[in-house]
Amino acid sequence: MSAIQRDKTILRELAGKYAEIAADDRNRERKERARNINSLRPARPLVWLHELPWHEIDIDGALACRCESAEAREAETSLRRTLYRWKYIQADMVVDPAFCIRKEFKDPGMGVNEHSMALRFDKDNEIVSRRFCDQLETEEQADRLRLPELIAYPELDARRADFAREMFGDILPVRLTGHAFLNGPWDNIAVLRGVEPILYDLYDRPEHLHRIRKFYMEAGLAMMEQMERLGLLDCEPETLHMTPPYVDELPAADYAGGPFRLKDIWFFGTAQMFSAVSPAVFDEFELRYMRPLMEKCGLVYYGCCEPLDNKIELLKTAPNLRKLGVTAWANLRVCAEQIGPDYVMARKPNPALLGGSFDEDAVRAETAGSCEAALAYGCPCEFVLNNVSTVSYRPENLIRWVDVLEETIGRYYG
Repeated sequence: MSAIQRDKTILRELAGKYAEIAADDRNRERKERARNINSLRPARPLVWLHELPWHEIDIDGALACRCESAEAREAETSLRRTLYRWKYIQADMVVDPAFCIRKEFKDPGMGVNEHSMALRFDKDNEIVSRRFCDQLETEEQADRLRLPELIAYPELDARRADFAREMFGDILPVRLTGHAFLNGPWDNIAVLRGVEPILYDLYDRPEHLHRIRKFYMEAGLAMMEQMERLGLLDCEPETLHMTPPYVDELPAADYAGGPFRLKDIWFFGTAQMFSAVSPAVFDEFELRYMRPLMEKCGLVYYGCCEPLDNKIELLKTAPNLRKLGVTAWANLRVCAEQIGPDYVMARKPNPALLGGSFDEDAVRAETAGSCEAALAYGCPCEFVLNNVSTVSYRPENLIRWVDVLEETIGRYYG
């Protein structure tokens, strides 16, 4: 048997198993529950998992690739991870009834590149500790910034889709998917400068930071226009920054088919390094520059790992806001009271609880507190586990975490 035929045999077997779980009625029920939550209708919270340390959690070789060609291994990895999650850490995952291939595009940069030093503790872990060198310290350096010119790769997308269809298209449909618009300029600026210079400049040189942030607003608007023109958008991408994207209001009511427009999609924004700044500074250096981007999209989801306790009232003035991230480091009750029934609370459990010796009592208490706060203030709620950099090579921690969450949620929501 040739290498190509062996690859095809492997992929067809995996695609058949994928098709079986995609046909499971639980997918439709979970998708509808996610739609209810995002559309602000009462429902039992969903539990979604993303950003997992795949190199630490293999069980009995379930994640080990056996194909030979690079194209086949790419598809194999995707199929194996979906099957693994369904078997071991299913939670409320939704398996699409097609094999999804995300449209490829590249941002060639803005004329200034990161310069950093990395400290790595695990050679197999992509997450490393970095120290950044300031590349935008002076006006002359900031002058080097250039608006991005995105490059789409429709020919590559077509080749990847054709390859998948040739391998297993008669077993499992193949679909190209686009993207929501994700915008975290302060994360990008921190990579080019480091965090400390930015915090100092908020006080010492605010005009310098305004100049940089204004550029990033213009860059974001340019990227939005280009993504729309290049047909890279999607109202239901595979994930909305690790949360379910399904909602009644998207695409817009006047959508008549064809490429999705900005008003048909979700916008996601974050300013993680602004955990340490006041609401007034957040409004001046972040929200005022986000508004022109937010208003172009159908719905807005804001917040990643940064606590937003004292910024939610400001964010509620933002156009099209629908979902707010509530990190493990936020004051949960204060957030829930402000969110109420008018927005979705995307609750982010503490990923540190999955490392080392698994503390079931701590996970149970954290989950119970989230359920109680959501019910007390009528918040539509979802649980989103992300940023799991390690489970200390104990996949059982992740499996038990899902069990504990579901058990605890069941006590409150049935």
